Amino acid sequence: MKWSLRLLYLYLFSFVGLLIVVIGSIQMVNLGLKTFVFRDVDKYEVYIDKMVPELERESVEEIEKRQEVEIKRQREREFVNSLSMIVVGLPLYLYHWKTIQKTKA
Repeated sequence: MKWSLRLLYLYLFSFVGLLIVVIGSIQMVNLGLKTFVFRDVDKYEVYIDKMVPELERESVEEIEKRQEVEIKRQREREFVNSLSMIVVGLPLYLYHWKTIQKTKA
């Protein structure tokens, strides 16, 4: 097999596309585990500051509700990020890898 600048480019972008797909897939698995297996991993302890006057303090229920909403939003952002990496990386990998295979034949 003769190496050329074009072939190096194809292998490099094929590798980059595959790497993006792998990273997106890892993030997707991480999100799935946090959502379905380890549900409480993103939660934190509610701490009420005694220095804040009583009227300005939120109740524990309000804090926990706000925390649940924020965790849901964070997971949605993670899902969109992972999915976009897969959607961009997969065609990048497939196009360049198929071009390499055509060049070899």
